[in-house]
Amino acid sequence: MTNATVLHSLHPLGQLEKFRKDPLLFLEEQASKHEERVQFRFANRTVHLLLTPALIKEVLVTQSKSFQKSNQFKELSLLIGEGLVTSEPPVHTKQRKIIQPYFTPRHIKKYVSEMIDSATEMMESWEVNHPRDISKDMMGVTLAVITKTMFDMNVNEGHEKIGVHMERVLETATKRIRSFLKPPISWPMPELKQYKASIQELKRVVEEIIQHRESRAEEKEDLLHALLHSRDEDGNCMSREQLIDEVMTIFVAGHETTANLLSWFFYMLQGNEKVKENVYKEVDRVVGKNELSSSHLPALLYTRQALEETLRLHPPVWMFGRMTVRDVEIGGHPIKKGENVLISPYIMHRSKKYFRDPFLFEPERFNRVSAEGNHPYTYLPFGGGSRVCIGNHFALQEALIIAALYVQRFNFKMSGDGKVECHPLITLRPKGGIFMEVEKR
Repeated sequence: MTNATVLHSLHPLGQLEKFRKDPLLFLEEQASKHEERVQFRFANRTVHLLLTPALIKEVLVTQSKSFQKSNQFKELSLLIGEGLVTSEPPVHTKQRKIIQPYFTPRHIKKYVSEMIDSATEMMESWEVNHPRDISKDMMGVTLAVITKTMFDMNVNEGHEKIGVHMERVLETATKRIRSFLKPPISWPMPELKQYKASIQELKRVVEEIIQHRESRAEEKEDLLHALLHSRDEDGNCMSREQLIDEVMTIFVAGHETTANLLSWFFYMLQGNEKVKENVYKEVDRVVGKNELSSSHLPALLYTRQALEETLRLHPPVWMFGRMTVRDVEIGGHPIKKGENVLISPYIMHRSKKYFRDPFLFEPERFNRVSAEGNHPYTYLPFGGGSRVCIGNHFALQEALIIAALYVQRFNFKMSGDGKVECHPLITLRPKGGIFMEVEKR
């Protein structure tokens, strides 16, 4: 039997109001007070927050067939439908089998030159010597990379056209996920009208990507090619709706999370001069004034560790949930069908039980000889088990390339007081952006 605590509340919403007010603070308080698991209520939903790697492994691996994605997080289905992130078996199993080959470590090495070219093109258009919102810049560059590598298309709208819709969707979806009573999407409310309009605009961009490929006489064998030409066991191609869902999922998930990682990476360097100096020295030693190439990447060990440490302190997916599909026991404790479990990489990564001086930014803890960060269920920025993020290797390679290119070319300095708060939407964004003075080296 696990060491568990039940939080009782007379409030009709249980602990939901405290969570909505400051989700990260609520989670941190629970982690500081409880050892293994804490049970509470979000309105009429029973929730179990898991606080040990053993319990997390049971949910994600050992007894994963007893769980499915939480219904609350399926609010994203309006945007990405039954894509890889939201779908359940057998659809998820079938679609992952199609997509997986394009995200293996061996395959993503083929994307290096396209990643470098896309990032360099975005970088060369920068105006320097005045404050820039680095988080917006990173959204733009990762958007350029994902559309080129996965769909062989240049998306020129960038953050100014696409990012505003993405932010609106994430803000509204997050609000609805955290609400007990929420108006139907069909209601003629201004916020919902804007929400639906933004989703339609993003889907328009995805439809444009698909139509652009269909109009070409010659084809590149990339992910979009695989989706367009896949066949099921009866020889039927993917429906148009499913195709749009999968492209939308890769389009959204493939740049949002990596952009957040890079934004927090450059932010953390500004507050840690020794780490910043080590990263710049390594890039100068390995790459110098040469053009970055695939041969340089394996030698950028410290820079990669700094990115992994950024993922520890600022995991883009800061929390995710599962719902039981049958009665189950986790750590000897019964959880009834329909109840929810929450897993928070954010609080696991910041636990002093698993990381020495957890609030210090120390890339060295990810040195290969270090014991820290090696347990897959204490450090899980990409989730775990059969639903581990399919793009984890892609994201780390892309982030390393972009980090090296921008360190090679630019110096960064925080504008204003240098304080940036975490904004826990569906992903962990920097609240209000990250403004920096940028100058060429």
